[in-house]
Amino acid sequence: MSAETTLKDLPKVDSVLKEQLEGFSQDKLKKTDTAEKTSLPTKEDVESEKQHDKLMHNIEDFRSDKLKRTSTSEKIVLPTPEDVAAEKQSQALFNAVEGFDASSLKHTDTKEKVILPAKEDIDAEKGQQALCQGIEKFDPSALKKTETTEKNILPTKEVIEAEKKA
Repeated sequence: MSAETTLKDLPKVDSVLKEQLEGFSQDKLKKTDTAEKTSLPTKEDVESEKQHDKLMHNIEDFRSDKLKRTSTSEKIVLPTPEDVAAEKQSQALFNAVEGFDASSLKHTDTKEKVILPAKEDIDAEKGQQALCQGIEKFDPSALKKTETTEKNILPTKEVIEAEKKA
C-alpha cells in the first residue's frame, strides 16, 4: 500500500467474513502430504533431442569451402525413327481432321419411324398382365379343404405269374 492511501479509501470487509477470519484456527485443517509430480522424458524423446542437436551443430559447423566443384552435363536423347514415323502419322491424321471439308458431304434427310404395336400384341400383353396379377393376388383361403385317398391296386396272381415267365 502506498503512503497516500487513507483508511476510508480501503475496501470494507463484511463483518461475517471478518469474524470468520478472526476465529480461524489452523488446528481445524486436515494434514495432507504433498506429492511432487514431475514427468521425465522418455528414452525416445532424449534420443530425438540429441539427434536434433547434432543436426543443428552440423549445420552450424558446415564449411562450404570443402565442397568440390561439379559440372552438370545434359544429355539430349534423339527420337528413334519409329518415334518420328508415329509422330508424322498422328500429325497427318490431325491435319486431315482439321482440314476436312464438310461441304463435300451429300445431304441426307433423317426419317424417324416409330412402329407401334398391333392391336393383337396389345391384347396379348394385357392378357399376360391380367394372368400375372391374378396369380399375385390369389387368395388361398378361398379354396375348399379336400382329402385325397390313394388307391393302390395289387396285381392279380395271373399277372404275377406272367411277369415271372417273361
